[in-house]
Amino acid sequence: MIAVDSNIVVRLLTQDDEAQYIEAYRLFQENTIFIADTVILEVEWVLRYAYNFAVKDIVDAFRKLFGMGNVSLVNAGLMADALDWSEQGMDFSDAIHLIQSQNLSQLVTFDKQYIKAAKGLVLHQGNNLGCSWFVSVQG
Repeated sequence: MIAVDSNIVVRLLTQDDEAQYIEAYRLFQENTIFIADTVILEVEWVLRYAYNFAVKDIVDAFRKLFGMGNVSLVNAGLMADALDWSEQGMDFSDAIHLIQSQNLSQLVTFDKQYIKAAKGLVLHQGNNLGCSWFVSVQG
């Protein structure tokens, strides 16, 4: 298994540099690939802000990528929930933070939009967050 950096994933998804795309494609065809959460966060940001990809296009691309039999993630269920929530309007990185914080006593934020976006979300495991532990503080 090999780990790939964000630039490999970006080249694979954007195909904006032919030589690098061919090499990235070859890597994905010939290896078992590990993609770290930090790489996924960086790729999402790059696709959204540097390439102006729409959220739906990013979600679709990630679902195809993560669905490849030779691609391994730290937590595929977490990423599935984050993609679902992103598709529903939550910021992708906020979704990941929320999912990773679900077993803690509270998640504290200044961001009222974050709280609003999180209300009623359900994890793949069936837990409804309900956001009763989501606390907004005045800033």
